[in-house]
Amino acid sequence: MLRIGIIGIKGGWSSERLADTVEEITGERILIEPGQICLDLPSGRVMSNGTDLNSLDALIIKKIGSRYSPDLIDRLEIFRYLAEKGLPIFSDPLKIMRVLDRLSCTITLQSNNIPMPPLTITENIDSALRAVEQYGEAVFKPLYTSKARGMFLLRPDPEAREIISQYKKENKIMYIQKKIDLGGRDLGVVFLGGEYMTTYARQKQNDAWNTTTASGGKYEPVDPDPSLIELAGKAQEPFGLDFTCVDVVETSDGPMVFEVSAFGGFRGILESRDIDAARLYVDYVCRRLKK
Repeated sequence: MLRIGIIGIKGGWSSERLADTVEEITGERILIEPGQICLDLPSGRVMSNGTDLNSLDALIIKKIGSRYSPDLIDRLEIFRYLAEKGLPIFSDPLKIMRVLDRLSCTITLQSNNIPMPPLTITENIDSALRAVEQYGEAVFKPLYTSKARGMFLLRPDPEAREIISQYKKENKIMYIQKKIDLGGRDLGVVFLGGEYMTTYARQKQNDAWNTTTASGGKYEPVDPDPSLIELAGKAQEPFGLDFTCVDVVETSDGPMVFEVSAFGGFRGILESRDIDAARLYVDYVCRRLKK
């Protein structure tokens, strides 16, 4: 019987569901918190609460931390060590690194001619001010974040310079995106092994500027135009992730991509489409391991 470990957060909805699913299929539940891992380089052993990760048949990385930060890159390096020693890891740690940093993800998307909302990257406060004036409304996004945490909307204002100056103290490189009309929703286009799975919407329910569930957004089913699915497929392709969700918004200028998710979520797929993505993912991993 295969021994598959889940890298995730205890108590996290998707992490627990994935661990439960692995237990149903393999008979063993191995949920590993990334902060509890110890790499001993002389022996090459990677341990977590008595579990020798080297002895497993595979790892699935669901979450590398409860909040996005540059520290997660360092955590991924330990899993890169395991992957380079031959342990199958889904998704490959190096591939996750390329999307974990918002700027790295954006540069890859732009290099592949994926349409995105207008964007300014700068460390200069004057340049940031000009971007806000040019865009009329701008969203400041930390490079490591999810669910709109740490993001804020800024319009031209006498206090804008001071607001930007304070923001720059914690965010040296500023990622400033023009606020665009979401039409009340954005879409999550889901891929497993590079193949299209489904699409769901995050529908705004209040006057929040974003659609995240943390701001009251609700998951709803949607069947997008094939051209939108094709765009999302092109967006995720350069990253080669085993499971991912592409955030897409429909605009008057056509669909645009916000980002490609490092991990993707299961809850929106289940609630909106009644699709058990965790089971499909584990089935996919088992097929890959048996080849």
